[in-house]
Amino acid sequence: MEACVLSPGSHTFVFLSEDGDSSMCRCVCFLCCCPSVISKMGGAVSAGEDNDELIDNLKEAQYIRTELVEQAFRAIDRADYYLEEFKENAYKDLAWKHGNIHLSAPCIYSEVMEALDLQPGLSFLNLGSGTGYLSSMVGLILGPFGVNHGVELHPDVIEYAKQKLDFFIRTSDSFDKFDFCEPSFVPGNCLELSPDCSQYDRVYCGAGVQKEHEDYMKSLLKVGGILVMPLEEKLTKITRTGPSAWETKKILAVSFAPLVQPRRSESGKSRLVQLPPLAVRSLQDLARIAIRGAIKKVIHQEAVSRNGDGLKATPRFKRRRVRRRRMETIVFLDKEVFASRISNPSEDNSCEGLGEEQREEEEQSPAEMKPEPPVNFLREKVLSLPLPDPLKYYLLYYRDK
Repeated sequence: MEACVLSPGSHTFVFLSEDGDSSMCRCVCFLCCCPSVISKMGGAVSAGEDNDELIDNLKEAQYIRTELVEQAFRAIDRADYYLEEFKENAYKDLAWKHGNIHLSAPCIYSEVMEALDLQPGLSFLNLGSGTGYLSSMVGLILGPFGVNHGVELHPDVIEYAKQKLDFFIRTSDSFDKFDFCEPSFVPGNCLELSPDCSQYDRVYCGAGVQKEHEDYMKSLLKVGGILVMPLEEKLTKITRTGPSAWETKKILAVSFAPLVQPRRSESGKSRLVQLPPLAVRSLQDLARIAIRGAIKKVIHQEAVSRNGDGLKATPRFKRRRVRRRRMETIVFLDKEVFASRISNPSEDNSCEGLGEEQREEEEQSPAEMKPEPPVNFLREKVLSLPLPDPLKYYLLYYRDK
């Protein structure tokens, strides 16, 4: 199995094969200026055939370590945040960039989610919120009484993120399985936040932070809060233990594009970014949350009656046998693209055998390989209630399915 290591203090990637051979090349960071970029970043995680298999691989590699983080990753399909023509790469442990749109590698998001130590009801600020993929996963954990804000420099990326968020809310069954804290995105440079903005329980910055901006980032954090950011090419976790006391932990070496420095307006003044106000939910909205919560409890009790203790979730369909795959890697040497194929010698000798094994497997257990269609029990229960249709649709957030 191939591995990818970013050596501390440099941009050197080392690719290791099972026989111990290695090849090295100097690389720029994964958010470079090419129109469309796929690059290896961080962990030695095998590609998955689908979102669940990608998460399985992240768990096996110990990037995902807690149940809450696992549930959030499984609930949102990473491919939904890719442009259609690049979806074939969605389940690889790769960073992706196209124009201003970018996604970090799954192993990086896993480490970030674990380091943030998210809990329901917390406030979260995402600096460089991008596609909204991370913010949406965070929202599944924060629940309806959390705060979920994002700041993004590029207006076209905010529009893209809003489209993806709308698609998730309208079409994903995961929306009904969780109590969701919907993210709000505002345009602007995260280094120009208004001085009177609120502090947050959790803060993440998705761009490289230099030492000169460390104190600025810390100022956004409440006492007891956690800040995760790439600081001087190390993914760093900083916990505020007191008004002027901090604990710092280096998580792993990374290479992120640096923060864009603020530009002055024609008047010479900076453009201050106003974060969304901390909104108070209406009584109508609180009633909807309470009713949906009560219905979920009824569904859980019914599941307990049917399945005994009801503690174990319905098992997912039998996982396909893990097969070694060739890994395509694109590495960047200064401003030119250097493409290489890194493969295990044993793969070349056994391709035909693997194909036969795959066909044999599909013939022997077709029933085990196919999952049952998911059932949205909350939706079914709401639609069966003796209520006017407008009220039913309100309880369902006017969702498509």
